[in-house]
Amino acid sequence: MNLREALTFLVSREIARRDERRISMSSKVAQFPFVCELDGFEFEAQPSLDHGQIRELATCRWIAHGDTVLFLGPPGTGKTHLAVSLGREAIRQNYNVQFVTAATLVAMLAKAHIDGSLDKQLAILARPKLLIIDELGYLPFEANAAHLFFQLVSRRAFREADSCLLGW
Repeated sequence: MNLREALTFLVSREIARRDERRISMSSKVAQFPFVCELDGFEFEAQPSLDHGQIRELATCRWIAHGDTVLFLGPPGTGKTHLAVSLGREAIRQNYNVQFVTAATLVAMLAKAHIDGSLDKQLAILARPKLLIIDELGYLPFEANAAHLFFQLVSRRAFREADSCLLGW
């Protein structure tokens, strides 16, 4: 290996190491409940799911456009697996991501409302380019919780190109 090849090798290894570290740190910040990848999803177990459409979502163009994705289906159909996988792919593509269950989200907003820090909490939840809200339809929202949730959705909608992935 000549000097140029050695430097190229070392620089490429350093870039790869930094990228792995960025992905690892961003995944921790995102607070995913587990680690999974799209390649591990059993598409044959969900024949009604369009494999091509999921692969298109994995390009993350929808995030760049500020679109929202909603996964609907009964429990145990892989909505959370897909959400985490797409969130991890978004991180690989340099998007900041936050994962939260609807119950946790509503509890956080209610606590912030009581503490008088709702604006601060809404600002924190508005920061990530992609906010993944899982288990949205499992429990009905009380009127106050629905109002707080609406405030979050409104705050994110008025910012340019924010995306949400909702698991229902």
